[in-house]
Amino acid sequence: MRTATDTETVPAPTFPEALKVWARIGLLSFGGPAGQIALMHKELVEQRRWIDEARFLHALNFCMLLPGPEAMQLATYVGWRLHGLKGGLAAGLLFVVPGALMMLGLSALYAAYGKVPLAVALLTGVKAAVLAVVVEALLKIAKRALKGNVDWLMAAAAFLAIYLLAVPFPVIVLAAALFGFWRGRSIQLPADIAPPPAIPLSRTLATALAWLAIWVLPLLGLAAIYGREHVLAQIGWFFSKLAMVTFGGAYAVLAYMREAVPREYGWIDKLEMVDALGLAETTPGPLILVTQFVGFLAAMRQGGGDVWLMGVLGAATTTWATFAPCFLWIFTGAPYVERLHAEPRLRSALAAVTAAVVGVILNLTVTFAIDVLSPTARERWYGPLKVYLPDPAALSSLAVALSAVAMVLTFRLHRSVIETLAVCGGLALAARAVGWT
Repeated sequence: MRTATDTETVPAPTFPEALKVWARIGLLSFGGPAGQIALMHKELVEQRRWIDEARFLHALNFCMLLPGPEAMQLATYVGWRLHGLKGGLAAGLLFVVPGALMMLGLSALYAAYGKVPLAVALLTGVKAAVLAVVVEALLKIAKRALKGNVDWLMAAAAFLAIYLLAVPFPVIVLAAALFGFWRGRSIQLPADIAPPPAIPLSRTLATALAWLAIWVLPLLGLAAIYGREHVLAQIGWFFSKLAMVTFGGAYAVLAYMREAVPREYGWIDKLEMVDALGLAETTPGPLILVTQFVGFLAAMRQGGGDVWLMGVLGAATTTWATFAPCFLWIFTGAPYVERLHAEPRLRSALAAVTAAVVGVILNLTVTFAIDVLSPTARERWYGPLKVYLPDPAALSSLAVALSAVAMVLTFRLHRSVIETLAVCGGLALAARAVGWT
């Protein structure tokens, strides 16, 4: 049985025990990658010690190098580490399915009635609660991951590079890895870490081919049934391409879709793309579920036949094309994470990437906080510098008040994530009832 250690060794959970926790995480994973990583850190590292801090951060570094939703892939990796293939599938699916079902319902309501005011109001409270969880996780991860002055400087440099200079995340990671690799040239492997056995190339290729087939064959089947020009086939092709280049998270995906979808396909317009992100933020799970909304409306409008059936098929096709590749990346690459951990120079490179990732999480925290407190925030350019700033005139007094309540609940009263979400969500709905929005 695999175990995770931190300051003490804790036996790995049974599979039914793990299922309950994965379901809990799937239902509570609001707030995009920052909130989801914070929640998993709290549940898996701090409270249950199923994986130690170092391996959690190494896995996070690995997942951030991959296209697709890093938080979902991190859950899949930890599930795989605890219980193999079935553990990875359970963790990944339970991370996605609750939010996907909720997003399907919201997409149908949107198609029938337009915006859903109750969901918009609830979102204000949810975001305020998640902000407190994100800040708490950032402080804890920084305290444990940044061991010396060099690490702090690397975190600060990564934050400034991504926040002020708009340096792409893969470039930041590559620079940090190269620096760490150079710095680790004289480091010896600790005596208590033995290199894991070599991984046969044939096993890696077999895993990759199997999951490639699982991803692609159903989409080819759709094209064969409906024709290559049918909207379902186009959805499968478009979102499969997107799944291979989605570095930077849901906001980067939205920016690309906002231009490409109306121009190339005409499925939905730019204002509907903004509504899509708002709906995705009201559901748990990856923010990249925003793609499901697009698939639902596209198939409903252009699929022919029963519009509601087509909408469901469009949503299902989009979700499959978006998330099936994540299992391909993780199950193919996960066995190599331990080898990276056991090689001195690669271990040093990962430690440097960890420091840089703290800066990236700080950027996520800052931008998320600005979005919560000032919904009309926007980017401003000052020469080569890009600054994401709140609009003081549009500062939300309700969001400020709810965020203050969430901070008190989290840092002073030490309430759980569920309690904080429930209180802030309830207060947001009460505020809407009395006209405070």
